Amino acid sequence: MLEVFFLGTGGIMPTRERNVPAIALRYRGEIILFDAGEGTIRQMNTAKLSPMKVDKIFITHFHGDHYLGLGGLIQTMNLWNRERPLHIYGPKYTFEFLQNFLNSGFFRPGFDIHVHELGEARLKFGDYEIWSFKVEHGIPALGYVFKERDKRGKFLPEKLAEFGLKPGPILGRLEREGRVEVNGRVIRLEDVTGPKRKGLKVVYTGDTEPSNRVKLFSERADLLIHDATYISPEDRGESYHSTVEEACETARKAKVKLLALFHRAFRYTYEEYLGASAETCGKLGVNFIVPRDFDVLTFKSGKWQLGNALGEGS
Repeated sequence: MLEVFFLGTGGIMPTRERNVPAIALRYRGEIILFDAGEGTIRQMNTAKLSPMKVDKIFITHFHGDHYLGLGGLIQTMNLWNRERPLHIYGPKYTFEFLQNFLNSGFFRPGFDIHVHELGEARLKFGDYEIWSFKVEHGIPALGYVFKERDKRGKFLPEKLAEFGLKPGPILGRLEREGRVEVNGRVIRLEDVTGPKRKGLKVVYTGDTEPSNRVKLFSERADLLIHDATYISPEDRGESYHSTVEEACETARKAKVKLLALFHRAFRYTYEEYLGASAETCGKLGVNFIVPRDFDVLTFKSGKWQLGNALGEGS
């Protein structure tokens, strides 16, 4: 099961209503953090997510609202006597910026922190991969894809019977090794299973203007979390961000199953922004949400279910 926690959904500066960007993916007990704006440790504590279960943090870019929460997060890990290494990933200059950041003040972490600078990369971690891709934000900036590995198809009873296989240790061995030999006959896993099931795909753009790279990496994503800072191009001005319409258009072209409009500018109320988004995305036929802080998307029974980490209505 995959859960997506929206710990901070606004951009630029925190307000009473919402914090700055941080998204936590919880997958098989591990928490993977994407961005860590100021106050992320408070948001995690409120959502009852343990920072001790975070081994990987992916920073999209080094504007303060996306990384200044790292200090409090790491110091809390240290206070709780963390021993496991922490891996932090980001774009060009990540090593330089974090070296300066972590050496500030009278504090040194008591555990290893491994810093990784990425271009466009494909990182493999057991049952999932993280892909990084370049976005357009006027400075070195990345988007990320969480891609669950494709799963084998289900065992087909009629095929098992045809090959004389019965439930038991031999099926476990077949699943582990991909083939078994029975009475001199080699039986492959694909001989007795249905089509592979596609693994989940979640895309987070970070801050970006509309980009062909975003569309390419978002193709047929189960969830696209897209920068949609502004309602109209007039509001955007010269900043390197996307509008609601541009995010919806990208989702439509990429055939995304669900779009989460993210990084809402503090000038808009939630109701104002939601109304404009409903009108725009409705015209384009895009399935969308405007998440609030502490909203949680859970992929269960083949579809997304929207809940709230605080147990409140969303």
